[in-house]
Amino acid sequence: MRRFFSNILFSILILLSFFFIQSLQARSSISPEEAINFVGTSQTVCGTVASVKYLSTDSKAPTFLNLNQPYPDQVFTALIWGENRGKFSYAPEVKLDGKKICVSGLIETYKGKAEIIVSEPKQIRMAPKAATNSFLPAIFNN
Repeated sequence: MRRFFSNILFSILILLSFFFIQSLQARSSISPEEAINFVGTSQTVCGTVASVKYLSTDSKAPTFLNLNQPYPDQVFTALIWGENRGKFSYAPEVKLDGKKICVSGLIETYKGKAEIIVSEPKQIRMAPKAATNSFLPAIFNN
């Protein structure tokens, strides 16, 4: 009898592990707070643009889009260098301020903070309204 319960428990653990792994693989985005744990990998980071800054007089003319937390407490930044601004049909710091967006690309760090350098407009999109950043399978997020 004891062996029977051990086998049942083992089967349940295997099944739960399978669902957990599947949910990680199917996950389409991560939160800005999680991005620091994915440095060196290509990911999609979704969050709300909490602060923006376009340094037009700087030689490299960077545009900073800080998600979920404003500068100087930002946890994630989407950085657009001036050489790539011309590819955008809009001013990112105007159109995206306060919006929920998703940024895709290679996560890097600068001064201990996660960032993605955006070189193409297609790397930024408006976040889907039902987007979730949970490890749980979709049926548990409703």
